[in-house]
Amino acid sequence: MAVKVLVPTPLQKFTNNQATLECSGSTIAEMFESLEQSCPGIKSRLCDDAGQPRRFLNLYVNSEDIRFLDGTKTPLKDGDEVSIVPAVAGG
Repeated sequence: MAVKVLVPTPLQKFTNNQATLECSGSTIAEMFESLEQSCPGIKSRLCDDAGQPRRFLNLYVNSEDIRFLDGTKTPLKDGDEVSIVPAVAGG
């Protein structure tokens, strides 16, 4: 199952400067594992020690925020697009 992952610029140092990756996984959690296999070190930037997305990251599956879906248990299917978007704060 191929899932397209859009990687933000600050994390591209873990992906050999690639903005788009293809990986596998039937859930977001499995996708994290697949990313770690192909890009060692990236999972610790995406997830906390419990395997949950870090607070300053937003993840979207086909433009739907996973916080309003099933979190890391959100199912993925062939051709889905996952966007990793760093949160922006300021005033």
